[in-house]
Amino acid sequence: MKNKTLSNKLIAKLSITFLLIIILIGITFIVLSLFFSYKFHEETTQKLNANVAKHLIDEKFKNTSPFLEDGSVNEPLFGDIMHNMMAVNRGIEVYLLNEDGAILYSVVLNHSNPENPIKKVDLQPVKEFIQHDGNVHILGDDPLNKGQRKIFSAAHYEKDGHQGYIYIVLAGKAYQAVSHSLYSSYIMKLGLGAFVVTIIFAIITGLLSVWFLTKNLRSIIFHVNRFREGDFESRIPNPERSDLSTLALTFNEMADTIVKNIEEIKSVDILRRELVANVSHDLRTPLTVMQGYIETLQIKKDNLNDQENNEYLDIIKKSTRQLAKLVSQLFEYSKLEAKQIKPKKEPFAITDLIYDIQTNYELIAKEKNIELTTQFTDKTPLVFADISLVERALQNLIDNALKFTPEKGRVTILVDHNRENVIIRIKDSGDGISVEDQKYIFERFRQTDSKLKKTGIGLGLAIVKKIMELHETDIKVISKPNEGSVFEFYLPSYHMS
Repeated sequence: MKNKTLSNKLIAKLSITFLLIIILIGITFIVLSLFFSYKFHEETTQKLNANVAKHLIDEKFKNTSPFLEDGSVNEPLFGDIMHNMMAVNRGIEVYLLNEDGAILYSVVLNHSNPENPIKKVDLQPVKEFIQHDGNVHILGDDPLNKGQRKIFSAAHYEKDGHQGYIYIVLAGKAYQAVSHSLYSSYIMKLGLGAFVVTIIFAIITGLLSVWFLTKNLRSIIFHVNRFREGDFESRIPNPERSDLSTLALTFNEMADTIVKNIEEIKSVDILRRELVANVSHDLRTPLTVMQGYIETLQIKKDNLNDQENNEYLDIIKKSTRQLAKLVSQLFEYSKLEAKQIKPKKEPFAITDLIYDIQTNYELIAKEKNIELTTQFTDKTPLVFADISLVERALQNLIDNALKFTPEKGRVTILVDHNRENVIIRIKDSGDGISVEDQKYIFERFRQTDSKLKKTGIGLGLAIVKKIMELHETDIKVISKPNEGSVFEFYLPSYHMS
């Protein structure tokens, strides 16, 4: 329920965000549309009326001069011109300019007022307009509104020794008032209509888009919930094709890791029960022997001769050593498992170490009537490893080989090398290991065939495996039933520079 609420909140946030984006885009579109529509209208109006000033000069100045004989402006003529112009377009304003751009006369200006907004028009736009024959969109000064720019038509005149320009503002004060009124109404209608359409479009598009965009997210949430409810096989299908491929792949990998950890925990639990059973049995045997013989010594101490007394003590001593070995193996493996042991690597001669170990095991081999030999290739290089850990591994392997080799058998330690590694093999002539058992012999608390369970709780080879892992190498077994076994591992060679 909590996940569903989180999902709904996310979808709601996405929907609102998408809606706001659509509204913002809509408003921006409306503003830009109105702006460019206005500019388009201006440019169209200017180009349609580009030759108005030239036609005025050609028609009105042909037979009548814009100036009287005394050099003053022919005001009745301009009054007639303005009357005719405004009959066609009330938004037009006509101005008579001299060569410097000063305003000589206009019907719309009060020439008796010394505070007219503007007394001179910038001629730069006028000259550019005339130069391009009116085929350019350009704005000029608005004599009635200082600082504002308007579309215009202009033409140069020469009459009776007078020169100047006819400057016609095409969007005058009257045009501007009507235009603003209509434009405001247009904005309201367009804005309201566009806003309503935008909202409806945004809601429909937003819902569809959010539904589509969150499709993969909903699938992920579904499989996460299935996994949380106990379906450990639930995985996101085709995660690499998902829009959220990183999240999907991460979840699948996490689920695999969790399942693997659960399986390992189950395996550890099974092994723990096996350990309890094995340890209980293997520890109880020497303890029972020790307890029995100690009680015998206590009860019969006055009736035993020296030979019997020593025999009982030897048995107790042997059981004590066996018990100490079992406890030592458990302690050693627990430290290796917890990664509390760090290898201290150094170069040393593996052949010298093997000779020392062979010497220590020769007495045990003779007691069992087993031939213990070594075989070396010439000039075996030094190895770079932890000498004490390698010694422990070799001891466990030789212990294991002697344990499972029958009387009159043979155990051989072979040392070979290549360019990079020194290879050590422990070969015995025992009964061998089945293919099925070879999969488990390096696991803790595992022993192979029950008839071969002599002593120990199955930690010897597991300890060897952990030691090899600390040296970033591996150990393998080569064996067939009734043909003996070979345990092989390698250590990196040390080459002095």
